[in-house]
Amino acid sequence: MSKTVEFFFDFGSPTSYLAWTQLPKLAAEAGAQLVWRPMLLGGVFKATGNASPVMVPAKGRWMSQDMARWARRHGVALAMNPHFPINTLTLMRGATGLQMRQPADFERYVDTVFRAMWETPCNMGDAAVLAQVLQRAGFDAEALLALVGDPEVKARLVATTEEAVARGVFGAPTMFVGEQMFFGQDRLDFVREALG
Repeated sequence: MSKTVEFFFDFGSPTSYLAWTQLPKLAAEAGAQLVWRPMLLGGVFKATGNASPVMVPAKGRWMSQDMARWARRHGVALAMNPHFPINTLTLMRGATGLQMRQPADFERYVDTVFRAMWETPCNMGDAAVLAQVLQRAGFDAEALLALVGDPEVKARLVATTEEAVARGVFGAPTMFVGEQMFFGQDRLDFVREALG
């Protein structure tokens, strides 16, 4: 399988969630490998001078309506998280750590966290809530929280975030097919074409 689509994402992004609901199937249908690239969106924003669309009230209102339209089109649940914005540093380190140390559990973790953020919205920035969500999904919450403190895990997340910025990423989700960059869950048709 030589075709790949890289998926730079952050759990705090509802549009990353929407892309996640579609990308695995899209990649499978194209005979492509989906390469998961957890990054820290706050770090990307800081490095690029970008900010969340909700910082512009009119844009935030429009985006809420537009994301609801896309969720209906994709046939997926989407509930705006009342705790938004949530600091995702621990969540993204968790993804990075599992990808590095326990890759067999990575996709289940991604599924668990995205659903807890955007389907049954929980305050995933609260350590106690996060531990409950992880335990319900069969994770050892203590072991996972220890993993996020691993210096190598921290360094990998920083490196991936810096790589994303160096490649032109300014927000999430961002997908790459080769050198072609696609920003936003509403660009998945172009990703499909690029993989075709």
